[in-house]
Amino acid sequence: MNPAVRPDVGALTATFLDLPAGSPGGSVELFLDLYTGDKPLIPARAFMLAPTGPRPPLRAGLHVLPVVGKCLEGALFTRYVAALRQALVSSIDPTQIGVLHLQHLTFGATPALLRALPTHPRIALVHGTDLLFAEAHRDQLQVLRETARTADVIVVPTSAMADHLLRLAPQADRRKVVHIPWGIPDHLLTDPPSRPTRSSASHLRLLYAGRLTAEKGAEHLITALSPIPGIELSIAAPRAQFHALAPLLQRSGVRARYLGWLRRPQLWKAFAEHDVLVMPSTTMEAMGLVALEAQACGLPVLYQPVPGLNEVLAASGVATDFTHSTALARDLDRLRTAPGLLPALRQAGYANAARYPLSATAQALTELGQQLA
Repeated sequence: MNPAVRPDVGALTATFLDLPAGSPGGSVELFLDLYTGDKPLIPARAFMLAPTGPRPPLRAGLHVLPVVGKCLEGALFTRYVAALRQALVSSIDPTQIGVLHLQHLTFGATPALLRALPTHPRIALVHGTDLLFAEAHRDQLQVLRETARTADVIVVPTSAMADHLLRLAPQADRRKVVHIPWGIPDHLLTDPPSRPTRSSASHLRLLYAGRLTAEKGAEHLITALSPIPGIELSIAAPRAQFHALAPLLQRSGVRARYLGWLRRPQLWKAFAEHDVLVMPSTTMEAMGLVALEAQACGLPVLYQPVPGLNEVLAASGVATDFTHSTALARDLDRLRTAPGLLPALRQAGYANAARYPLSATAQALTELGQQLA
């Protein structure tokens, strides 16, 4: 480390997401948006894991740790955390760090960062997968409860996340919990992609964008769409996950156009080329950032009203039941035929997305850290 280029002592945030660089997901995009780039919104020493395959281009300011063996339980998890801690100790000058941002209350990065820098103030940020994995894995529940106990502040993006967290960690101090919504890039709000004029509206162009894991509800979507005419479905998702969905698509007779796993600018362009974003999530969403990005691009959202989504979207989108074809068919037909409904939803979506600029998220987190310093 070159002392000549060191920033002011204590000026940086230390943060670590123990996913391989290039992993899909809204929490990854939020992490990169906040802490990396030529001019990060929150100046940081930001870490992810080195990918096992070819290394993707890395964002400026993102550092990768060559630690393998990620797991969730038992002695192997203890060894994994110890290896992460050692890698962090070798990579961080503690005098540069002012505050820790613990991404997730579970997984290995959080206990590793706490052990590598045990005396720094710590802000824990809750994401949806924290709660899902804590429910399914005993050791992860223990990590979550310990993190909730030792964090100075616990940041939740929605009240639904706070409620769920406190059910899992009932001994947590409720006074620590602070509500700071996640945000989307400011430039997407001020300069969204243009929407091409559509000459024909005989079919409703639906877009599914995101991972295809069970809690995202794609199987419910495909099954419910099977008997419904007049729709075209596009899917933007990781390739391996889309291939795993192929047998269900074939059985259901639903024809889906695969767009690939799109980079953000490509996804924003795809938003402008569809009529409705579908979000059939089955359990909860921490914030539903993809829905807000879609709204910023003028794409109305049809969603399952699970905790998180129903709070963030409310009447700016259309709630439906993706588990019942009849209800879904009724709402899709209304979107296709009701005069002025789609334009009205576009305007409502623009207004809703404008409530969540990423700069406001960064400012609130920065001020929180300053209060703890």
